[in-house]
Amino acid sequence: MASQRKFFVGGNWKMNGTKSSIDGIVKFLNESCVDDKVEVVVAPPAIYLDYTRQAVNKKIGVAAQNCYKVASGAFTGDNSTAMIKDVGCEWVILGHSERRNVFGESDELVGEKVKHALEAGLQVIPCIGEKLEEREAGKTEEVVYRQMKAIIGNVTDWSRVVIAYEPVWAIGTGKTATPEQAQEVHDKLRKWLSANVTADVANSVRIIYGGSVSAGNCKDLGTKPDIDGFLVGGASLKPDFITIVKARS
Repeated sequence: MASQRKFFVGGNWKMNGTKSSIDGIVKFLNESCVDDKVEVVVAPPAIYLDYTRQAVNKKIGVAAQNCYKVASGAFTGDNSTAMIKDVGCEWVILGHSERRNVFGESDELVGEKVKHALEAGLQVIPCIGEKLEEREAGKTEEVVYRQMKAIIGNVTDWSRVVIAYEPVWAIGTGKTATPEQAQEVHDKLRKWLSANVTADVANSVRIIYGGSVSAGNCKDLGTKPDIDGFLVGGASLKPDFITIVKARS
């Protein structure tokens, strides 16, 4: 089934960027990352969503890094789905490990955000993943299944969802799950989806890997049957991102 799922590479710029550095990123994106075989989506900071969407090739998607669970209101510092759509963006990342672990977002809140974003017409990249102490305690499956359980009841259209598995211990640390470790979790997630949603959803939904993905390891990770692409952090700010987009070329 893997060949029927379109390869997906997301670039999460996190809290990085200025107009001048974004100009440099957009240059290599437009020159080298437009590929009909790969869906490419980049996620700039909210303040640069409009700037990036106007500058980058229309075949490349643009995602917000977060949004709130309601349409509008007294939520200083947050962004709404309507704002994201108003500047022409199509995607939102939700439940990234930094939102969960730095900003304290609960599984329940992530689920509520997923529901609202899908109902508002956005495509969603919900993130799941375990911390180092959870992996070492043998709780990887327990954690990712719990996080998924909070998401699945809130999904109205699976064709607009790309799941990102990001082991927290591998994000920005230089440690990467081996291709075998990543494939094992992706395979288990697919089986869990088959049992808890439907076999069709399990076979069709894309599950991408994030966590210190680099030009050096992307090809090995990309050979695994249940790894449908990547959510890339630091490497998405550099021309290395081109190599990652072309991991299966």
